[in-house]
Amino acid sequence: MNQKDKKNSIKRPLVFMPENEPYLGLKSVFWFDRLICWALEGNTKVAKWTIDHRSSMTQLQLAACQIIPQGISIALSIRELIRQGYLFSAMILIRPLIERAAVISYLDLHPDAVTLWENGWKHGERPPLATMMNEMSGRSSKEEAQKICSEHNHIVHGDPLSCCHNMIHLNDGSIGYASGKILNNHELCDGIAMEAQCYLIVLAGRMSRIFSDVDIPQMPKEDKA
Repeated sequence: MNQKDKKNSIKRPLVFMPENEPYLGLKSVFWFDRLICWALEGNTKVAKWTIDHRSSMTQLQLAACQIIPQGISIALSIRELIRQGYLFSAMILIRPLIERAAVISYLDLHPDAVTLWENGWKHGERPPLATMMNEMSGRSSKEEAQKICSEHNHIVHGDPLSCCHNMIHLNDGSIGYASGKILNNHELCDGIAMEAQCYLIVLAGRMSRIFSDVDIPQMPKEDKA
């Protein structure tokens, strides 16, 4: 380790806090925070509602009580990984977040499929993720849904195409592959935060629709200057 690397390692905290995280100030991260708070507030209200209505809840509502909190938990994990600079790991978690958003959307649109989910949501019986994503987006583009699935499958499975997502510039000007924190790639952070918040919005939106009797707050809007 040269003197420059030693100096940087001394300045860099082992654990970042909200006041000194590397991507503090990015608008995408700020909005991700706001949407997380909104989703958590709605989920808290739904959880309280279920205490008094457990015996009368529908199959879809019972499934949503499991799927949606999982999705919110994954979103929180993505946010913490962003805070600590582990962007590649945060990107890997986008795939299971997509899955939760797509599954609850599909079950909402096809209540008869809830029985399949209750029986284990077995491969070969459940619809492909791209199909669920296409319906989640209003059947806008099956090709686009398949493209998103393929991109995230490459990242999860470690295909050669995944390597570009953890590339970093080294001190000697060459290219390497990060095994830890990535602290200066704002574009990558933006992409992760924006994609994660899109699927968090889907989860919270389905929560509001499925639990229509619960007074869930509206999605936050951007403050006007």
